[in-house]
Amino acid sequence: MSAKADLTASPDDETKPTMTGAVPLVPLGRPQLAAAARLAAGAARHPVRLAGAGLRLTGELASAARGQARREPLPGDRRFTDPAWSQNPLYRRVLQGYLGATAVADATVGRLGLDDKSEGRARFVVGQVSDALAPTNSLLGNPAALRKAAATKGASLGKGARALAGDVLHNGAMPQTVDRRPFRLGETVATSPGAVVLRTEVFELLQYKPATPTVGKVPVVFIPPEISRHYILDLSPGRSLVEFLVAQGHQVFIVSWRNPTAEHRDWNLDTYVAASLEGVTTAALISGSPDVHLVGACAGGITAAALAGHLAATGERRIRTLTFLVTVLDTGAETMASLFLSEWSAALAVRGSKRTGVLKGRQLTRMFAWMRPNDLVWNYWVSNYLLGQDPPAFDVLAWNADMPNMTAGLHADFASLFLENPLPEPGKLTVLGTPIDLGKVDQDAYILAALTDHITPWQACYRTVDILGGTSRFVLSSSGHIQAIVNPPGNKKASYRAADDPGPDPGAFSAQAERIAGSWWEEWSEWLTARDGETRRAPRSPGSRTHPVLDTAPGRYAAS
Repeated sequence: MSAKADLTASPDDETKPTMTGAVPLVPLGRPQLAAAARLAAGAARHPVRLAGAGLRLTGELASAARGQARREPLPGDRRFTDPAWSQNPLYRRVLQGYLGATAVADATVGRLGLDDKSEGRARFVVGQVSDALAPTNSLLGNPAALRKAAATKGASLGKGARALAGDVLHNGAMPQTVDRRPFRLGETVATSPGAVVLRTEVFELLQYKPATPTVGKVPVVFIPPEISRHYILDLSPGRSLVEFLVAQGHQVFIVSWRNPTAEHRDWNLDTYVAASLEGVTTAALISGSPDVHLVGACAGGITAAALAGHLAATGERRIRTLTFLVTVLDTGAETMASLFLSEWSAALAVRGSKRTGVLKGRQLTRMFAWMRPNDLVWNYWVSNYLLGQDPPAFDVLAWNADMPNMTAGLHADFASLFLENPLPEPGKLTVLGTPIDLGKVDQDAYILAALTDHITPWQACYRTVDILGGTSRFVLSSSGHIQAIVNPPGNKKASYRAADDPGPDPGAFSAQAERIAGSWWEEWSEWLTARDGETRRAPRSPGSRTHPVLDTAPGRYAAS
């Protein structure tokens, strides 16, 4: 079977369990409306249970009005940290009524006899409505906003209104999440010294300047996600994984993907795997090494795995080790995003991207945001519009807002991957003309997951241990999806759990794995060094005679 699948299914075919991992394949809208329709139908089939929910809701609201309710917000819910929610009698009653109503709504979904997937979809839709109706999202329901308006004599509301109007006109009616002005490529982010040593239609290959007299002979080659900018790996000074690795004596190369336009609509998984192979081959030639340490980040990890499977099929030993950063290869695992992916919904989404040639970066950003609306939508609604505050200047948020497009061809291939889940099954996926069997990928692997990751849940990442054929070290960072990657040493709160060949049970790993204080960066650097074999004198300049310097890093494609 090739990477493409039949995406012409009917609306009734909604049963195949899938996940989207880090690739938002289905736009918001129609799937949520379908879930709402199923919820309404389930309610109609159980009028007695629905009436019972109404009675419970009435009781919750009455108890809140009398001041007798004693519910508490969930741990980590920052919406209700203002003292007024606990000290002011009126706000305390509003909070109790809201918490009681959301608890009744969530419990009611579980009593309607829906199948597991429909119930999960219904909970998501109910959660979206509940989050939108939070009292903190309105001026009168937000004590901090009212105080700010009084203190500024209404100036904060005027500023918020101007921000809202600007976002409606220029940001797709989504609140701005970051002030990007302080972050300039090559000046404040992506500042590690380096050069472009290869440029093709699809990518640039960046080589970074060594910071030590000698370096490991085997270069580290990063494959970033096709739908993200490479510089998450070379963020601000002190927070750059590239900066850290060269300081530890590693040779570092990164693929920087071109931001595709409609004319590149046919670029697909084969295109990106072939490009990655060219990047790996070039890095090895420049370094004088027969192979490389290959690192795939997020969706780029899928590309790296496909490349590793292709090389295993052809018998070429171009990879010394494999590292997967927050990557899901077994797409049979479920996530919140997977609830709305089916052959029908994927077909609709792919049909749309084929019409335009690409899935726009702004669409991708919006999809990610609505997976976590409290953190990525309503938080900024309150801050920007009700409090009249400027968006924060934060490097990770600036990177996140700089999302490139996704080609229609890759969109279709990823949709097939997530619907069919071919990577765990030998021969089910064909890449560059070769059937893929990841069980034959026998290199040592380092698999990183993140404890609070909402995009690639760590239990889903854990399944990679059983898919690959070599020895694996699984590492679970005590952070989220991006924070797991941007994890420099020095954070006293950082920690991780790790084990070699931990077995098939993630629960057993979690219970038994050693907890290690600090960042996994240091351990991983040592893990790579132990597999280098030898060192060599650091090159005086990047590139080689056959691959001369074309530009300084971060290159042209990073800003395209």
